[in-house]
Amino acid sequence: MLVEMDVVEQRYRVVLEVLEDGLPVVEVAARHGVSRQTVHNWLRRYRGGGMSRLVDHSRRPAGCPHRMPPAVEELICELRRKNPLWGPWRLVHELQRRAVEPVPGRTSVYRALERNRLIEPAARRRRRAVYRRWERARPMELWQMDVVSFQLADRASLSLLTGVDDHSRYCVCAAVLRRADSRSVCAAFSAALGRYGVPDQLLTDNGMVFTGRFTGGLHPTLVLFERICQQQGIRHLLTKPRSPTTTGKIERFHRTLRTELFATQRFSTVEEAQAAIDAYVEHYNNERPHQALGMLTPARRFAYDEAARLVEPPLSDEEIQVLVPQPSTTARATALEPLSNASLMQRKVHRQGTVGFGGAVYSIGRRFAGHLVTVAVDNGLVRFVVDNEVVRTHRVAAGGGYVRGDTKREALYRRNSHRNVEVEQTSVNDVVDLVRQA
Repeated sequence: MLVEMDVVEQRYRVVLEVLEDGLPVVEVAARHGVSRQTVHNWLRRYRGGGMSRLVDHSRRPAGCPHRMPPAVEELICELRRKNPLWGPWRLVHELQRRAVEPVPGRTSVYRALERNRLIEPAARRRRRAVYRRWERARPMELWQMDVVSFQLADRASLSLLTGVDDHSRYCVCAAVLRRADSRSVCAAFSAALGRYGVPDQLLTDNGMVFTGRFTGGLHPTLVLFERICQQQGIRHLLTKPRSPTTTGKIERFHRTLRTELFATQRFSTVEEAQAAIDAYVEHYNNERPHQALGMLTPARRFAYDEAARLVEPPLSDEEIQVLVPQPSTTARATALEPLSNASLMQRKVHRQGTVGFGGAVYSIGRRFAGHLVTVAVDNGLVRFVVDNEVVRTHRVAAGGGYVRGDTKREALYRRNSHRNVEVEQTSVNDVVDLVRQA
């Protein structure tokens, strides 16, 4: 009669054949179809603890040197419960701030949250290959602005004009508007310029408050927002229609604002909403670490020359004398001599190579950025003098205009303006008086 034996009994019989019957290990191993090393292993285990030692034991290692300590896992779970919006990267950053040793990696933190059911496992979205990430190299080089809507507790709809610096993600504007009309948007925009200075460029979508690109047919109109940009020498960039990813940084700020503020608080009045948004922006700029910035705060990257947006002090007599040299007594006239009867004024060239005065903006070239330029207005023409040389000539533009490049007639006038000119003996003091009067 055949009797089924379990694995332990079979191993026990093999051991008895060697110990009691005295059979060789090689013969017993061949009879039972195992190796002689296995038979020696069973004998050693039987001598060490009897028949109970012939049972299979777990092969799991006694310890794991890189396993997360229980105290660290408990701290991770505690931080997650107190701050449900903190993800693995933020939790790793908080552990580093608390000097936890060793600091686990992002994947280890995610698995700890998953083990304790503090996060819902979800498949990560694959990044589209057509997307290209870009970022300006320094602060104040580019702002992104947009208008987003939200609701009060009584379902009343409000608008919010937001703006972030492209390089640092620093929020430069978060103004609550009852209506997103042109005057309200431009008032909030002007307040941001007065507080933080003038950026080199500004990126917006094609909203009607930002541009008249699609409102005038063959002759687009110039809206108030665009006029402000031209007067301040800001290059206004527009996205391609139906391309929200171009302004991805400001759209991502809107998502953060909805998740961390609008989803957790309700506001009864406009004033209450503005106060709450101002408090959140202060936290966002100065306290909240940003994952795209290597867990730095936006305020730490929003560092630029504060003196760049201060009002230039008046020129001294010595500086004006250097800029406007003594007139020559020779037959060849200097650049400023034929302009002695013109209206002169001093301006500093913007970093974009533009000069603004009289409500208009004139382009003279980026190579002159930061230079002091003498502006001479005479007979309907505007001439710009740098280092005693006329570098550009334009016709006088109306307020709100933007003028770039020399026309052929203006270039011809500039070439012929110094020929056959009778030199007047004008002293430097007379020119200084003209500059000061301007």
